[in-house]
Amino acid sequence: MADFRMPSLGADMEHGKVVEWLVQPGDYIHKGDLVAVVDTDKTVMDIESFDEGVVAEFLVDIGDTVEVGTPIARITATPAEVPPPPSGLPAPGAGKPAAHPVHGDRRGGTGATLPPPMRHLAHTLGVDVGRISGSGENGEVTRADVERAASAHVTGAPHGEAPGPLPPAKVPAAAGAHRVRSSPLARRLAEQLGVNLQALTGTGPDGAVKEADVRRAAGAGGKAQTLRNAIGALMSRSKTEIPHYYLSTTLDLAAAMAWMQSANRQRALASRLVPSALLLKAAALAAREVPEMNGFYTDGAFRPSSDVHLGVAVALRNGGLVAPALRNADTLALDDLMEQLRNLVERARAGRLQRAEMADPTITVTNLGDLGVESVYGIIYPPQVAMVGFGRVVEQPWANGGMLGIRHAATATLSADHRVSNGLRGGRFLARIDELLQTPEEL
Repeated sequence: MADFRMPSLGADMEHGKVVEWLVQPGDYIHKGDLVAVVDTDKTVMDIESFDEGVVAEFLVDIGDTVEVGTPIARITATPAEVPPPPSGLPAPGAGKPAAHPVHGDRRGGTGATLPPPMRHLAHTLGVDVGRISGSGENGEVTRADVERAASAHVTGAPHGEAPGPLPPAKVPAAAGAHRVRSSPLARRLAEQLGVNLQALTGTGPDGAVKEADVRRAAGAGGKAQTLRNAIGALMSRSKTEIPHYYLSTTLDLAAAMAWMQSANRQRALASRLVPSALLLKAAALAAREVPEMNGFYTDGAFRPSSDVHLGVAVALRNGGLVAPALRNADTLALDDLMEQLRNLVERARAGRLQRAEMADPTITVTNLGDLGVESVYGIIYPPQVAMVGFGRVVEQPWANGGMLGIRHAATATLSADHRVSNGLRGGRFLARIDELLQTPEEL
């Protein structure tokens, strides 16, 4: 039997709150399967399993905040090892109507087999699994069965079953109002924030209300302040503990922009490259060649990384800031890097990052060029040892060989840890980025 523990999702994370389980007791899971959704004060992200086996039991309830390393679930090798419910305790959901899926119930109301993906869909749509009848092979529940039950859930509970919970008492529901389809997390959050679900337009499947819809309606001021406090505490720690030094240079982007514009003429609009892709790839390659910029300073020593997991700073809509990793960015083709970057930003803003993406960055890049910023000097994200900044691409006068002309250029900055490197190596790193951008076809 193995304990599934609250993982560390960043150097500054001390605790996390379980906001949603993505599996149920009795589910068989593999390494890498998503198990839970965790709130880290900076963002909400999915966490995956490190073990393979059967989910035996949950050790914490949804909404509980625990320290990093605390066991939150147990995973067994076989179903036979799953412990029975403690004597004297009622079965889950006993004595009260099931307002949302009951943990441990692996079948529908008629004994139909309920596969984990369908149970997760039912959980998302706020459907009680006890109301679902399976129409698939051997009585297995299908997607159509879940959606049919969800439709019945919205129009009203079937005869003889307890109706869904009313909206929070602070906001009385209008007479005759039906229960709004919503996820369990959205319902709990609405109850906490005093939001009337009846007044919301959901953006989930078939109009289901999601957590983001509730937060949008309530206003994210409290959460944003928490995020700013967490970021401020980490940056204060970084500036106190890490002896920063700063360098900057102007990158000659004439060759890179000419090549990119030529390449984009042969591409569909959706697949065209942007300058950020070239800058990120050049930074990743330079980090591989100047290893003092790529790794972690822990326990009084520098540990270089053989892989380059490029953290990309992403501003969240609720005021937060995260820097998830483009894993092995130095090995990615430009098209793959672009696609992964889009996906990473979308999931970061939707609160669907995975543990490895937050825990693995070996060096971080911040790019504020899209906002018109010409240069940015970042603060190192511990235990990393360097932060790269890129400003906007501009056309500016450029003297070359005694001739004056106009070229595309951008300012690159480096914030680095003096315990690990010095200005000589930092200068080499920035110079290597500039050199790589002179042959963009080789990136």
